[in-house]
Amino acid sequence: MKNAYLASIIARNRKLTPFEKAVLCKTMEVKRGDTVTYAEIAELVGNRKASRAVGNALNKNPIPFFVPCHRVVSSSGLGGYKYGSFVKKMLLGIEKLTG
Repeated sequence: MKNAYLASIIARNRKLTPFEKAVLCKTMEVKRGDTVTYAEIAELVGNRKASRAVGNALNKNPIPFFVPCHRVVSSSGLGGYKYGSFVKKMLLGIEKLTG
């Protein structure tokens, strides 16, 4: 139910493109304590070569506490994060500890 409500908030956001909305909705499906790569999200939304565009879409996340963009990482490491790599590492570490 929570995800349906959040998805409706994203769907009504006029500042986001359809691609960005799809990326944010897929990101909401990543479970606490798990990570996926930008490339995996790109493939899930139907454009396997758009991993950089996925990062740009996540940077526009209007509700970062509820759409866990920190769970999306680079295939070669942590990747970027709007609020800094320290915060991203900290959030991922807390989630691993608390499951």
